[in-house]
Amino acid sequence: MHYLLSYDFVENIGERRAPYREEHLKLVREAHERGEIVMAGAAGERPDGAVLVFRTNDVQDVEGFVKKDPYAANRLVTQWRVQPWTVVVSG
Repeated sequence: MHYLLSYDFVENIGERRAPYREEHLKLVREAHERGEIVMAGAAGERPDGAVLVFRTNDVQDVEGFVKKDPYAANRLVTQWRVQPWTVVVSG
Protein backbone atom coordinates (compact mmCIF):
# COMPACT_ATOMS: atom_id res chain seq x y z
CA MET A 1 0.00 0.00 0.00
CA HIS A 2 1.13 3.55 -0.69
CA TYR A 3 0.68 6.66 1.43
CA LEU A 4 1.32 10.31 0.65
CA LEU A 5 2.83 12.43 3.39
CA SER A 6 2.35 16.12 2.67
CA TYR A 7 4.12 18.88 4.54
CA ASP A 8 3.35 22.61 4.59
CA PHE A 9 6.42 24.66 5.50
CA VAL A 10 7.00 27.95 7.29
CA GLU A 11 7.52 30.87 4.88
CA ASN A 12 11.27 31.16 5.39
CA ILE A 13 12.06 27.43 5.21
CA GLY A 14 15.18 28.06 3.09
CA GLU A 15 16.96 29.80 5.94
CA ARG A 16 15.40 28.00 8.88
CA ARG A 17 16.05 24.44 7.69
CA ALA A 18 19.85 24.75 7.55
CA PRO A 19 20.59 23.44 11.09
CA TYR A 20 18.29 20.42 10.57
CA ARG A 21 18.73 19.67 6.87
CA GLU A 22 21.40 16.95 7.08
CA GLU A 23 19.53 15.09 9.83
CA HIS A 24 16.28 15.33 7.83
CA LEU A 25 17.94 14.10 4.64
CA LYS A 26 19.60 11.24 6.52
CA LEU A 27 16.21 10.14 7.84
CA VAL A 28 14.76 10.27 4.32
CA ARG A 29 17.67 8.33 2.81
CA GLU A 30 17.52 5.62 5.47
CA ALA A 31 13.79 5.15 4.91
CA HIS A 32 14.43 5.01 1.17
CA GLU A 33 17.15 2.38 1.60
CA ARG A 34 14.70 0.25 3.64
CA GLY A 35 12.16 0.58 0.82
CA GLU A 36 9.69 2.60 2.90
CA ILE A 37 10.04 5.84 0.93
CA VAL A 38 9.63 5.51 -2.82
CA MET A 39 10.34 9.16 -3.59
CA ALA A 40 10.40 12.48 -1.78
CA GLY A 41 10.97 16.12 -2.54
CA ALA A 42 10.13 19.74 -1.98
CA ALA A 43 7.14 21.31 -3.74
CA GLY A 44 6.88 24.84 -5.05
CA GLU A 45 9.52 27.24 -6.28
CA ARG A 46 10.50 28.60 -2.85
CA PRO A 47 9.50 25.74 -1.65
CA ASP A 48 6.30 25.93 0.39
CA GLY A 49 5.89 22.23 1.14
CA ALA A 50 7.02 18.70 0.44
CA VAL A 51 5.56 15.37 -0.61
CA LEU A 52 6.91 11.99 0.43
CA VAL A 53 5.58 8.77 -1.07
CA PHE A 54 5.69 5.79 1.27
CA ARG A 55 5.22 2.11 0.46
CA THR A 56 4.18 0.31 3.65
CA ASN A 57 1.33 -1.75 5.04
CA ASP A 58 1.10 0.31 8.22
CA VAL A 59 0.24 4.01 8.33
CA GLN A 60 2.02 4.16 11.69
CA ASP A 61 5.32 3.84 9.81
CA VAL A 62 4.55 7.18 8.15
CA GLU A 63 3.43 8.78 11.40
CA GLY A 64 6.58 7.46 13.09
CA PHE A 65 8.68 9.15 10.41
CA VAL A 66 7.03 12.50 11.18
CA LYS A 67 7.72 12.09 14.89
CA LYS A 68 11.44 11.56 14.16
CA ASP A 69 11.74 14.27 11.51
CA PRO A 70 13.64 17.32 12.79
CA TYR A 71 11.69 19.56 10.41
CA ALA A 72 8.45 18.62 12.16
CA ALA A 73 9.98 18.57 15.66
CA ASN A 74 11.42 22.07 15.21
CA ARG A 75 8.20 23.57 13.83
CA LEU A 76 9.37 24.08 10.27
CA VAL A 77 6.32 22.06 9.26
CA THR A 78 3.16 24.05 9.94
CA GLN A 79 0.81 21.24 8.94
CA TRP A 80 1.15 17.66 7.79
CA ARG A 81 -1.26 15.02 6.57
CA VAL A 82 -1.14 11.38 5.55
CA GLN A 83 -3.43 10.01 2.88
CA PRO A 84 -3.70 6.53 1.42
CA TRP A 85 -2.80 6.60 -2.27
CA THR A 86 -4.34 4.19 -4.72
CA VAL A 87 -1.78 3.80 -7.50
CA VAL A 88 -3.36 3.29 -10.92
CA VAL A 89 -0.23 3.52 -13.08
CA SER A 90 3.37 3.10 -12.00
CA GLY A 91 6.65 3.24 -13.91
